[in-house]
Amino acid sequence: MGAVLAMMEGADPAKVALLATLHDTQETRVGDIPWIGRRYLTAASNEDVTADQVADSHPRVADGIKSLIAEYEARETPESQVAHDADLLDCALQGLEYLQQGHVQAREWVNSTKAKLKTSSAIALADAAKGMTITEWQRTYLR
Repeated sequence: MGAVLAMMEGADPAKVALLATLHDTQETRVGDIPWIGRRYLTAASNEDVTADQVADSHPRVADGIKSLIAEYEARETPESQVAHDADLLDCALQGLEYLQQGHVQAREWVNSTKAKLKTSSAIALADAAKGMTITEWQRTYLR
């Protein structure tokens, strides 16, 4: 999804795909703390977890991965913005699937996630998905 959004936005699809691949690796160490849990728990920063994960790696590999994670977290480059939107769009689509399965409480999740999208392409895809079933979405956009 990130590579496709990158093509739509004129960003580097390969870099976006790499950012998207690496952006959640920290969860292998600290888990994915739900938003309500963040009121009570403090996890190490993604940059600190990444530094620990790559501490014994080849120096160029460690530096490269740390740099990519820092870029993703800063969200200043077009590629990091697109990669972040791809992650959010994936969450919104998951929420839409839950809605279609009858989980009405997912509506707030879908709406709040969609509101965080920044790129015009991700917003357009999220809007298109709201008017389709998940099966229609897959047939149209994932052929």
